[in-house]
Amino acid sequence: MKTASVPEPRTAAALAARRRKTETALQRVHEAITCLRREKAQISVAAVARRADVSRTFLYDNPEARAAIASTMAEAGECRLRTLAEQDDEREATWRERALNAEDALKAAHAEILAQRTRIGELLGEIRDLQAEWTEEAILRITTENTTLKQRVRQLTADNRTLDERLKAARSNLRFQDRRLADLEAQIAGS
Repeated sequence: MKTASVPEPRTAAALAARRRKTETALQRVHEAITCLRREKAQISVAAVARRADVSRTFLYDNPEARAAIASTMAEAGECRLRTLAEQDDEREATWRERALNAEDALKAAHAEILAQRTRIGELLGEIRDLQAEWTEEAILRITTENTTLKQRVRQLTADNRTLDERLKAARSNLRFQDRRLADLEAQIAGS
């Protein structure tokens, strides 16, 4: 039985073309990984395959492509863990600051409450002292005097209003008299 032999230069050319195609695909894979890193997108086999326009099978079968994706995914995972740790630290610092501010505000509130209670106690003591000094008879007398004084103020206000009206009328009469006097002097001087 005879086997058809393929000339060696054709085989070499096919192998070289296959190597170039593989190298071109690997170059696209590396570029796709670089782009995904730059965009801070999630790196996965499917994402790299879409971006590099290669099959997933190629990525799984080619050891260099598989190693590049695995190392990139590991780095991304570590970076994500670092980022999450930093965010947790920032949140913890924020909460710690809020807690310290809340403690300060609580201390200030307690001090204010204590001061207010002390003042209320002092005022209640003064009220009790004032209530103890006044008898019913004294309170009745002061109330009566207060009512009398209010009536007197009303009477004086009415008297003041009446006197003010009289003063205005007197000034008006005086102006009228001054005009009449000026007119008479002018007539006398003119005659």
